[in-house]
Order: sequence, then C-alpha cells, then structure tokens
Amino acid sequence: MSTAQDLTPVFVRLKWALLRNGLRQSAGRAAVFALSLAGALLAAAALMLSFVLMRGSADVDTLAVLLTGVLALGWAVMPLFVPSGDETLDPSRLVMLPLRPQPLVRALLVASLVGIGPVFTLCLAVGCALALAHGAAGVAAAVVAVPLIVLGCVALSRAVAAANIRLLNSRRGRDLAVLSGLLIAVGIQAVNFGAQRLGRAGGLYVLDPAAEVVGWLPPASALAAVDAASEGAYGRAAAGLLLAAAALWALLLWWRRSLVRLMTAPDGSTIEAAGVRGTTATGSWEGRTGAVMQRSLRYVWRDPKTKAAWVTSLAIGAIVPLFNALQGTGSIYFACFASGMLGIQMYNQFGQDTSAFWMVAQTIASTRDAYAELRARALALLVITLPYTAVVTVATAAALGDWSALPDALGVAFALLGAMVATGAVASANFPYSIPQDSAYKNVAPGQGGLAWISILGGMVAAALLSAPVVAATIALHLTDHRDWLWLILPAGTAWGALVAWAGVRTAAPRTAARLPEILTAVSKG
Repeated sequence: MSTAQDLTPVFVRLKWALLRNGLRQSAGRAAVFALSLAGALLAAAALMLSFVLMRGSADVDTLAVLLTGVLALGWAVMPLFVPSGDETLDPSRLVMLPLRPQPLVRALLVASLVGIGPVFTLCLAVGCALALAHGAAGVAAAVVAVPLIVLGCVALSRAVAAANIRLLNSRRGRDLAVLSGLLIAVGIQAVNFGAQRLGRAGGLYVLDPAAEVVGWLPPASALAAVDAASEGAYGRAAAGLLLAAAALWALLLWWRRSLVRLMTAPDGSTIEAAGVRGTTATGSWEGRTGAVMQRSLRYVWRDPKTKAAWVTSLAIGAIVPLFNALQGTGSIYFACFASGMLGIQMYNQFGQDTSAFWMVAQTIASTRDAYAELRARALALLVITLPYTAVVTVATAAALGDWSALPDALGVAFALLGAMVATGAVASANFPYSIPQDSAYKNVAPGQGGLAWISILGGMVAAALLSAPVVAATIALHLTDHRDWLWLILPAGTAWGALVAWAGVRTAAPRTAARLPEILTAVSKG
C-alpha cells in the first residue's frame, strides 16, 4: 500500500502526464492551451503589478481583502459549473484503489496545485500581500498568509467537490445544479450592481464595512492579518492567521471524511426506484428535421448539464437587462444580452451528444446530411430563443417605458442571435470538445479546457462583427436624427440574422462532413 511519501509524487506525475498527453493529441490544442496559460499569467501579472503600484494607498486594504474573499468564493462554486478537467481530482475514480484517506488527501492537495488556477491565485495573493506588508512584522505575516490563502482556496474547492460528487453524478442530484446556476447568475448581477453603485459613490470607502466582515472570514482573514501586523495590531494579526489555519484544517478534515464515505458507503443516490420504466410518447415528428429537433429539445429537458446551462443562460439573459432597467441605469439594448447568452448554446453542438454522437455520425454521409443535421439543431434552439428574446426585449421596454425603441432593439437582438447561431455552427464543426458525463464538476475533458474557452470567446467576437452592419445602421439613424426610420431595423435585423444563420450553417456543413472522424474522436474523449 502506498504511503504519503510515495503517493504524493505519483499523483503529481499523473497530473503532469494527463496534461502532457492531452496536449500531444494535436498542435492546435497545445496552441490553445499555451494561449490560455499566457492570458492567465498576463492577467495575474497585471493584477500583481496593480497592487504593487497601489501600495500605500488608503483603500488598497479594502480592495485586497474583498478581492481575496471573492476569489475564495469562486474557488468554492465555479469548478462545479465552468469548463475544467482533472482526472486526478475526481475521487469517484479512486474508490477501487487500496488507498488510505490521509495520504490520499495530501496527494490530491499537492496535485491540485498544478494548474493555471492555482498559479493565478498565487500571483494574486502575492500581489495583495506585497501591497499590504509593511515592516518586518507585516512581511513575516505575509510569508505565512500567502500559502494559507492558496491552500485554503484549493482545499475549499476540492472539499466541496468531494462532498457533492455522488449527489451531482446522479440525474436527480445534478438537476440541483439548475438552482445553483440561478444563484450564480443572481450573484454575478449583484456584483454588477455593487460595482455600479461604487462608481457613483466615487470611492472604495463605502466598502469598508463589508471588508471588515470579510476580513474575519478565511482565507481572507490571512490577508487582513498582514494589514493588521503592518499596523502593529499583533493580536488581530495572530487571530486572522489562526482563523485561516483552522479553516484549512477543517476543510482537509471535511475532505477526508467525504473521501471515506465515498469509498466505503454504498451509492444509494443512483439506485433506481422499483417499477417498470416506460417511455411516454411526445408526439410524432416526421422526417430528419423533426427527429433531430425532438432529440435536441429532449436533451435540454432531460440532460442535467444541458438543462443547467440553459436555465443559467435564461436567468442571466433576463436578469441583466431587467435589473438594470429597474435600477434606472439600463438601456433597452441590454436585451441583446439575452440573445448572446442563449446563442452560446449553439456552440459545441456535437459535444453535447457525448459518446452517443457516433450514432448520429452514422447518419451523416454527405454535406447534405451534415447541413440537415445542423439546420435542425439550429431550429430547435430558435424554438426557445426567438420568443424568449422577444419577451425579454418587450419586458425591458416596459420597465424603461421606452416603447419607441422597441422595434430597433428587437431587430438588433435578432441580428445578434442569428450571428451567434452562425458562429456556433462553425465552432461546433471546427472546435468540438467532450463534455464528460462521469463527473459532475467537469464540463470539458482534460486538455480541452483552453479549446472550449477559445472557441466560445472567438465565436462571440465573430458574432459581434457579423451583427455590426445592423448595429451600425441603428447608430447611424440615431446620429442623423432619422428616428422615424428606426422601425425598419426590425425587419432588416430579422432578415440579416436569418441570412447570417443560414450562411453559417451552410459554411459549417462541408466542414462537419469532412471532419466527422475527428469530431467523433474529440467528443468521445470524456
């Protein structure tokens, strides 16, 4: 049986091997990972430099403590819902191995430190500590605080994942992710409102009460301890560091107990209820188009991950424009956010099928077949997105009382939606990636995370460019005071969106047919 001394390097080497082998599969994937790593390091370096430049300013302590608290919250919830992949950190894969819990926790913790996220967290923690550390006492506290922050964030993330892995791996349990997605959507918008009010207040001093509270919550308490030690409040500094250390110990203990329960207790969450499971007919859909549309809509309703993604997009798409309108700071054009959020669902269409895509691949023998498949998937998406976009735009106009701008806002929204459908079809053909079904906290297979982000972000930029003519026409009519002609944006934007969507599907069809083996390999990876 492995001991703590030899188990840890084994898991670290395994982590490196999985990462290395994932990058060796294609030069494109390696390039995407390199770009993602470079972007994360540049962002971390920029934040670190910003904090160093703010050293000595009046509000840097408030900003650093709050940012550390937000970072810890992100570590707790985001790995469950955003693309990530790490086979060494999925405890369900270790249940059959003769491993003791304590050495396993240590090995997993060290292996968790290998990755872009921990490096970014380390850079941010170092930058915050440099901004707050003054004198020998402050430096000494910073030396202790930085590893406590990094280890605390990583341990929090893995403890939460281990505690919920069985619940989230079951169909009914993973449906709870829908509620979590809604909470995240509301939380993001709350941060947005807070930033807006902060801008109107004209300073960070209004956040001092919040920073006082967060400064007593681990791991932000470790950073607050650095500031306290620099000011000579040694008792406060010691208390903050002890709180962070105690929280880390408690998280490791929770993680260990979760691993013991996972490896020894029967999995009752996946036991099916007694009785005969039947299939209810949902109506007759004739032809390939109807069958594909029915299959896509069933995925939205039945697949937990697909459902969570859709509900989160629906929630954010409505929250952003409506909340801003109710706050009196919004614009009716914020309704385009609904088009953007829902259009993202067109990306990675084949990855949503996971390994079952091989059955679909058997029916694609030509460009015509690929076009019919993509067109039906786009139509299934539009069945939901078109009326939803119209409802959100009308509701935003009602909240603002700006009915005169409704036609052109709706035209711009429809144009953007068509552009998202077009770029989503092209991205699905050129940048497919797998969505593992055996892990609740991974939405992309190892080595494909950067590919997923680049695909989505690149597609969104392309969609913005494709919808630019309609946006430019709207702006021109406003600037030239031809407001009586703005109603033409509605039919023009609708027609442009339909044309762009058709062109995108047409462009993606031959690429899909030509790359069918590569697509099948990519989406079946998980």
